[in-house]
Amino acid sequence: MAHDNDRARNGYDIDAIQAKWLPRWEETKPFSTGDADDKRPRKYVLDMFPYPSGDLHMGHAEAYALGDVIARYWRQQGFNVLHPIGWDSFGLPAENAAIKRGVDPRDWTYRNIEQQKATMKRYAASFDWDRVLHTSDPDYYKWNQWLFLKMYEKGLAYRKDSWVNWDPVDQTVLANEQVLADGTSERSGAVVVKKKLTQWYFKITDYADRLLDDLNQLEGTWPSKVLAMQRNWIGRSIGADVDFVIEGREAPVSVFTTRPDTLYGTTFMVVAPDSELAAELVRGSSPEVKAAFAEYAAQVQMISEIDRQDATREKTGVFLDRFAVNPANGERLPIWAADYVLADYGHGAVMAVPAHDQRDLDFARAFGLPVRVVVDTNAPVTGAIPVIHMDEHGNYELPDDLPPLDPAITGVALTGEGRMLNSGPLDGLSKSNAIRRIIEQLTGAGTGRAAKNYRLRDWLISRQRYWGTPIPIIHGADGELIPVPEEQLPILLPPTEGLDLTPKGTSPLGAATDWVNVTNPVTGESARRDPDTMDTFVDSSWYFLRFLNPRDETKAFDPREADKWAPVDQYVGGVTHAILHLLYARFITKVLFDMGYVNFTEPFSALLNQGMVLMEGSAMSKSKGNIVGLSEQLDEHGVDAVRLTMAFAGPPEDDIDWADVSPHASAKFLARAWRLSDDVTSAPEIDWKTGDVALRRVTHRFLAEAPGLIEAFKFNVVVARLMELVNATRKAIDGEPGKADAAVREATETVALGLSLFAPYTAEDMWEKLGYPPSVAHYGWRKANPVLLVEESVTAVVQVNGKVRDRFEVSPKIANDDLEKLARASAAVTRTIGDSEIVNVIVRAPRLVNFATKG
Repeated sequence: MAHDNDRARNGYDIDAIQAKWLPRWEETKPFSTGDADDKRPRKYVLDMFPYPSGDLHMGHAEAYALGDVIARYWRQQGFNVLHPIGWDSFGLPAENAAIKRGVDPRDWTYRNIEQQKATMKRYAASFDWDRVLHTSDPDYYKWNQWLFLKMYEKGLAYRKDSWVNWDPVDQTVLANEQVLADGTSERSGAVVVKKKLTQWYFKITDYADRLLDDLNQLEGTWPSKVLAMQRNWIGRSIGADVDFVIEGREAPVSVFTTRPDTLYGTTFMVVAPDSELAAELVRGSSPEVKAAFAEYAAQVQMISEIDRQDATREKTGVFLDRFAVNPANGERLPIWAADYVLADYGHGAVMAVPAHDQRDLDFARAFGLPVRVVVDTNAPVTGAIPVIHMDEHGNYELPDDLPPLDPAITGVALTGEGRMLNSGPLDGLSKSNAIRRIIEQLTGAGTGRAAKNYRLRDWLISRQRYWGTPIPIIHGADGELIPVPEEQLPILLPPTEGLDLTPKGTSPLGAATDWVNVTNPVTGESARRDPDTMDTFVDSSWYFLRFLNPRDETKAFDPREADKWAPVDQYVGGVTHAILHLLYARFITKVLFDMGYVNFTEPFSALLNQGMVLMEGSAMSKSKGNIVGLSEQLDEHGVDAVRLTMAFAGPPEDDIDWADVSPHASAKFLARAWRLSDDVTSAPEIDWKTGDVALRRVTHRFLAEAPGLIEAFKFNVVVARLMELVNATRKAIDGEPGKADAAVREATETVALGLSLFAPYTAEDMWEKLGYPPSVAHYGWRKANPVLLVEESVTAVVQVNGKVRDRFEVSPKIANDDLEKLARASAAVTRTIGDSEIVNVIVRAPRLVNFATKG
């Protein structure tokens, strides 16, 4: 181990201190929450559990340092705190690593868990180590299967054929949320393509309104950025479903639109080329149309959804030689297939109003389709066409006196507000009134209705990989789906011996013949297990509940324990999970609430997102060669210095650049604080009231301010206040009143209590040297004496032209005029000003006077 020679010479040997206290904590288990008779009020503090890929990294170091501050703080405030830890241990990274190394995913996973666990314990986070869970343990994933069966029973788990996001590298499907903004897989980085498969889904869309509306409960306790991301992802739109009759088709086609007021401006219909509707409509077409459509549909499969939604792309499409009828005016509308419409938006078809929608207009102009203006945006539809300029942001600059324009000529859709025209009974109405009127007409005629649409899609949970929870469904010979009886759970993963785990588009479990081939429990006939495994986000959607009784073999969690502890009071983790994990956990919680298993609807009452730990401005990665290993930093600087540095670096939500911080300086400060406990000579029972009042004021100001700062997550400010208290205490020890003064002991004990939030080894050692039994973590926070918070005097500073010329003690209640008189009477100030003219005086009683002079 590397050693800081300065701290070793001064007696502060953090390696020795760690070696002393870690085994003691292992033996005494100071943070166990297993006492059922504990009557203290409860707090549940939870850190997002880690994935076991290699050892812990600097991101873990920040997250667990910050979460531990909160857990330790609430213990000091008198709460019984549940602070568990586990491992999110199923998933593709472990499987891919195992394939690469030719080992079993179990061996790779649990070896990494042991490595991370050792580092985690060394890091001294105040976890209850009796509650550890691993999601890849059968006694955990058994309850994933139980949850699936409950969802299936309620109609919330279902199987369907659909176009899915396909990762061509990992050879598995992805949920929409796992496709990045650039159309690539968040797992492999490959460009995601579309593939048609039969997959399992959870019906999260049934909960879309509640997931959106219940975000209001979290205002002020979740970051506003996360709330906005959730709202945008759910993406509720208000509008209408309009039924269009398709010539030659018995059932009408419903089209969702947010602008039903523009129905009279519809001049054609567009369907998604990868939709069931498009395939159906083209069946009765000519061979030429069928061939053109087949070629076009194949091309679309290779285009990412992100690219398809790019408004700047050249519009492409195929006429299907079919027609719809506009329910407002009876007009025949040609039906086209075009890739700018997505199969899973609304009903996979749109009514095209090219005069008032830019994408529809671009398509109409590309294929010579009609454009009809139905909203008067104070622009006539005929007349001279002026030159239209585009600004640097891609927006069109239109002059104020612009006459009405024809979008078919200008290429610019009229998207502004206005009055309806060319719309029969809607003419002259405003947008809102026109929407209301047309919905009434459609509803009365039975050709439409008010509706909502969502960006949110059902949660695709099937994965074509081995290392995950087997889906508890048996497929009968006739295609019947048979739930596995609960008493037969868990369905265990088979051994990997003889299995080829290499990604190839189908689950490796399908080749495990002894495992996949079973008997139909109803008919006794031959049947097969479902070979897919569940998305690992199922594992993490309810793990906070399993922590309540992780060894219970009879139930997933005890509702009585959930009543005591849940929901989580404070959740801590990265903003990278702002959509996926948090959305799914919120959904499952609401499902469990509806089933009567929990009495709350939101899993995490408060959320803290920490920033990233960078190196020289970039995210740490092996490819950049800028990885900083946590274990190496702990060896070099000590655990407490790393933890303190994380807390002191800035607000938790900000990124930390490890190149810009100084764990070496943190270690020096900790040595300085630790030495205070060696210098205290008074006994623990000394009466603090006899101590130096000035030092006691500093101590009690810290005691008063720290709780509010912690609860506001201003951990860096608390550390700064601790540094001020250490300096004041050292000054008192080295001068007057000296080591034996009661205020010195009180201040040093307060330093130990404060440091226990950030630097547990140093704090514990100080506490013992001060004459107390362990653990300092369980010693309550002392209350500040309000008398000592009232300042008898403050130091006023007098400046001349911004330079300090004098200081003196004044009453905190001194008035501005009186403070200015004292400043003008100062000999040092008078001498400095001399014959110069005072041109301005700034007075900020009781702290500051500044004279500005000239001449």
